[in-house]
Amino acid sequence: MQVTVGEIATFLGGQVVGDEQRLITGISSLAEAADGDISFLANPRYEPMLEETSAAAVLVAKASASARVVQIVVDHPDFAFAKVVQQYGPQPRPMAVGIHPTAVIGEGVEIGEDVRIGAYAVVGDGTRIGAGCRIFPHAVIGDDCWLGEACIIHPHVTVRERCQLGHRVTIHSSAVIGCDGFGYASVAGVHHKIPQVGVVIIGDDVEIGSCTTIDRARFGKTVIGSGTKIDNLVQIAHNVEIGEHCIIVAQVGIAGSTTLGKYVTMAGKSSAVGHLSIGDQSVIAAGAGVTKNLPPKAVVAGAPAQDIKSHHAQVVYQRRMPRLQATVKELERRLAELEQRVKDNQA
Repeated sequence: MQVTVGEIATFLGGQVVGDEQRLITGISSLAEAADGDISFLANPRYEPMLEETSAAAVLVAKASASARVVQIVVDHPDFAFAKVVQQYGPQPRPMAVGIHPTAVIGEGVEIGEDVRIGAYAVVGDGTRIGAGCRIFPHAVIGDDCWLGEACIIHPHVTVRERCQLGHRVTIHSSAVIGCDGFGYASVAGVHHKIPQVGVVIIGDDVEIGSCTTIDRARFGKTVIGSGTKIDNLVQIAHNVEIGEHCIIVAQVGIAGSTTLGKYVTMAGKSSAVGHLSIGDQSVIAAGAGVTKNLPPKAVVAGAPAQDIKSHHAQVVYQRRMPRLQATVKELERRLAELEQRVKDNQA
């Protein structure tokens, strides 16, 4: 990588504060940057690092007069940095166009133009693979699936039978789409499996992290809305419906038949019990457990989840408990002394 600050600024539509001819040879964080690297400042809390970093240039939302480093002023430094990485950073070795000789392709499969299918990948009967898709080695696409254009299926992903992916869907290694929902009928002390005959339907521009599982519906469909981003190690149960542009962070669990609106955020290790409705733009804090319906724009924390301000107040009171306990013991001691004095006077 060899590009000038001015060239990067032109690419981003940003404004340079400093030497436009400064040569950029690498990409790094503010703390780890070496001479020649470009970095970014997205959180104002780290602004003092502009005076300490060894970076050659930093993307910022607002120029700092005290900074010793060349600055490129852009509207969204974090997003701009992502564009720089994509444009100038290390690029993965491209897959060869075509189907690897060891791949197994079923009967009646439709494959669009410019598709890449890697070694030992499996595509089931009757499946359609849209143009520009990349299916990496050891991925398995089941029978009668539908993949839109430009999907990326990483190694060891399993997309089970009849599931549907929109355009530009990315699924990371070892995720499973369309596994059976967890359904059993207990009769005479025995758990009998309930068939899960529905599907999973994933919208456009969805990204799904490694080792995430999305269960097929018992009947009908489990739905992931367009633009939604799902982290690693997430469990989404049968018949769940997730709206558009949601953020689901690592280790979230969503029980069956729960519905999330648009732009919902579920932070790490949060959860929701089944058959709930969570309104648009709600935010569920890390570790929270939602047990009842939430209106739009709710912000909740705790288990069971409640309004985050109430939860924070309770946490404050809990932290005061040792001091309150000591105060109560002191008051009890004084009361006992007073009672003893009264008894002594009466005597």
